[in-house]
Amino acid sequence: MCGIAGVRRLDGAPVDPAVLVEMARRLHHRGPDDAGTWIEGSTGFAHTRLSIIDLGASVQPMLTPDRRKVIAFNGEILNYRELRSQVDYPFRTSGDTETLLALYAKHGVDSVSKLRGQFAYALHDEDTGELHLVRDRLGILPLYYYIDKDVFAFASEIKALLPAISERRVDVASLHDYLAHRSVPAPYTLVEGVRKVPQGHRLTLGRDGQVRLRAYWQIPANAAHRDVTPEEAVRLVTDALDASIDDALVADVPVGAYLSGGIDSSLISALAAKAKQGEGLHTFSAGFGDPRVDELNWARKVAGIVGSEHHEVIVSADDFKDNWHKLSWHRDAPLSEPADVAVFKLAELARQQVKVVLSGEGSDELFGGYPKYRFAQATRWAGLIPAPLRGRILPRLERALPASRSRLGVAVRAMGEGSSAERMRGWFAPFTERERDGLLGGPAVRSAIGPYQRGRGDALSRMLYADSHAWLADNLLERGDRMSMAASLELRPPFLDHRLVELAFSLPSSVKVRNGVGKWVVKEVARRHLPADVVDRAKSGFKVPLDAWFRDGLKDMANDLLTGPSSFVGTVLEPTAVRRLLDEHGAGTRNEQPRLWTLLSLEVWHREFAKQQVGA
Repeated sequence: MCGIAGVRRLDGAPVDPAVLVEMARRLHHRGPDDAGTWIEGSTGFAHTRLSIIDLGASVQPMLTPDRRKVIAFNGEILNYRELRSQVDYPFRTSGDTETLLALYAKHGVDSVSKLRGQFAYALHDEDTGELHLVRDRLGILPLYYYIDKDVFAFASEIKALLPAISERRVDVASLHDYLAHRSVPAPYTLVEGVRKVPQGHRLTLGRDGQVRLRAYWQIPANAAHRDVTPEEAVRLVTDALDASIDDALVADVPVGAYLSGGIDSSLISALAAKAKQGEGLHTFSAGFGDPRVDELNWARKVAGIVGSEHHEVIVSADDFKDNWHKLSWHRDAPLSEPADVAVFKLAELARQQVKVVLSGEGSDELFGGYPKYRFAQATRWAGLIPAPLRGRILPRLERALPASRSRLGVAVRAMGEGSSAERMRGWFAPFTERERDGLLGGPAVRSAIGPYQRGRGDALSRMLYADSHAWLADNLLERGDRMSMAASLELRPPFLDHRLVELAFSLPSSVKVRNGVGKWVVKEVARRHLPADVVDRAKSGFKVPLDAWFRDGLKDMANDLLTGPSSFVGTVLEPTAVRRLLDEHGAGTRNEQPRLWTLLSLEVWHREFAKQQVGA
């Protein structure tokens, strides 16, 4: 993958070349193999390249032969060979970047509907005066923009926007969203005035300076479920995954796979090894030196089954302290999960062997893998309990639970929320709506609840629809992109081929959560490649032993960051509530790790953001 950035001066001033160079410098980690800029009057593009396809050519920004159109492209068009054969164009390279220019020449910006893969690109058309920004369907790759009366700027990462725009402050309105999601759902960010191009959207900046944003693809909110037998569903998912794996292996460099030992990464590794037909596959795992959470034995077992060359890294509390600030700079946001640091260490390990790695991201949100999905119907109908009763009893019950029952506490907190949408959001929310209002001194001035309201169909379909937006796109995929790109590694999630996503939302819920078993159809596909003990073991997830680390090596750091005189969190959030979280967790009476992580990550990010504002 790569880094893209650019500027359109709306005041008619020429683009400053030094600004583009600085924007590109801040994206060097995304593209260490090459860099380039292009300027024509009031418009300029910058590009940094990680060479994956057509290694010796496809230099960017790339122009058409008549120099009337220019593109800066990040990503991979996995069906580019097929698309090249369908257009008559004077190709000068053999890669996918020029294919985008050829498609635009024939079909215009709507040619995006023909693409398979993960992508974010900018295309300037001198004939129309339009500048187009396009982001892939699922939001695998990032794309940000900023506009005021003088300038329009875009970039792969927020830090690359800052040289082109005036000093920015924290978007206080987004703090409510952050405390609900540990990330900020599109189109907003934590930086005032900076927006995300939402997944599956394209933005057009007209010659007149007006911005038009429209969706070219959407996850089906009310897909008509196919009338298929469970056996037919397994066959359909098998065929779709095989096709996606074939696409995901398109590269002119070595491709490896993450392998946690869980069902998703194990299946992806098995399918990749089969597709490579004995060429060899590198797999990568991370452990924590803690038997409560480590899955390294399972990863080793699967590596032996698929015949991969396996590599491991152990992540420690010191790795968190040493990398937290640096990775907050890379993320341009608080690290939303404790696993973010571990994912970076895993990417560092993988980059020693390969340039591209496959992951199992997206399977849980498409096929019902999280334990909460078994309670989707209960989440929806908990509203039948009178609100005054629910609001009084459930919070008291949750606070009375011992620290060892924190998972039950998550369910109780979610069920106590006021609306069906808030209850769906509550399963992953570190703070309830009431707690957020208390911490910030009032209710939210805008809402990010939309994905939790737009879904249709049964309760599980609604929950999966919501999680495929705010949770998957704005948290997990954002984490995956930044942590892998921090190590100059390209990440590809085969489950998020849009054909497989459309199939998943067309399948009945009965093949996703079946007889209390989540991700049933995926597990049945996996049985064809993996033994039953791997397929049927309980879901673990990428857990980090941060509860113990907070009470030991990270305890003093947590107190200093959240209660010290220079604390941003201590300034903008209600200090008594923050102090109570620290005290109760330290005493062991409650496991407040998720909420402490949320606040600490906010504080660490803000300190890095403040440094950037003064040019550090």
